[in-house]
Amino acid sequence: MKIAFFETNQSDQDYLSRMLAGHELFFSTEPLTEKNSSQAGTYEIISVFIYSAINRAVIDKLKSVRLIATRSTGFDHIDAAFCQEKNITVSNVPHYGENTVAEHTFALILALSRNVHKSYARGLKEDFSIDGLMGFDLKDKTLGVIGTGHIGLHVIRIAKGFGMHVIAYDTYHDIFLSEILHYKYAPLDQVLSQSDIVTLHVPYNEHTHHLINRKNIKNIKKGALLINTARGGIVDNEALIEALDDHTLSGAGIDVLEGEELIKEENQCLRENCGGDAVRQNKQNRDLLSRDNVVFTPHIGFYSEEALRRILDTTLQNITRFTLGKIENPIVPS
Repeated sequence: MKIAFFETNQSDQDYLSRMLAGHELFFSTEPLTEKNSSQAGTYEIISVFIYSAINRAVIDKLKSVRLIATRSTGFDHIDAAFCQEKNITVSNVPHYGENTVAEHTFALILALSRNVHKSYARGLKEDFSIDGLMGFDLKDKTLGVIGTGHIGLHVIRIAKGFGMHVIAYDTYHDIFLSEILHYKYAPLDQVLSQSDIVTLHVPYNEHTHHLINRKNIKNIKKGALLINTARGGIVDNEALIEALDDHTLSGAGIDVLEGEELIKEENQCLRENCGGDAVRQNKQNRDLLSRDNVVFTPHIGFYSEEALRRILDTTLQNITRFTLGKIENPIVPS
């Protein structure tokens, strides 16, 4: 079978080549876009990561493709409804790194609570003073967890190890687990107003776009921290900047940014006329990243050796099952 992989590195390619010996394989380090989709259209299966924008224009060119296997849990980069119209199956990796992302969440929390990033920056300048570096304990603080899926629940387990209180918001309430893990559910505004730290673990879709916005961010407890390791579009950038400016938030730990894909394209925008949204979001993101009370990592919450192997293994399973006429981990458009 003809299978094309996009957004791969040499290690990925070596592993996939060994595991899929006997198939005709194509590898690219670049995302799948409209520019290279005609070539991809000659393959029966394609596999992408999150920076491939699989929209209608791309899908229309995927003439031979019957399966799109995304190597991610989120699938907001794929028009799944249009794929369904075109009889293209879409599969994802539903579970691969609940512990991985949860651990990274606490890396961001601890960097802010103990001023690790500020201390490191001072050390580079041979400044070893401790003025202004007093942190705070996590014990007895309240953590607000927005989204209690696999990652959110693992965050709660870790929080309990730190001796934190936890309140959570989700459209689905797992009362049994809440009793076992000793946390309580509350409305979103209550979670925002009572939490010392708010952390986001919901998928990105039309219902969660700007879930944290200019209206409700004002309800956040004064001086709280906001952590986002989910998707950038869940938080309105303008609202986040305003909350940092007026000290509603004392800091933010972000592994994702609204419009983060535009950062990668900024040099191209210097040569071409980019849309107003691209220019605006790039400006906002530069503003955020320049602040000493913002800790930013470049979407690496998932990026551990073990998680990457689990992603590849699940993707291989999705592909292999499909070649046998069976569908594994399908995405069903809402």
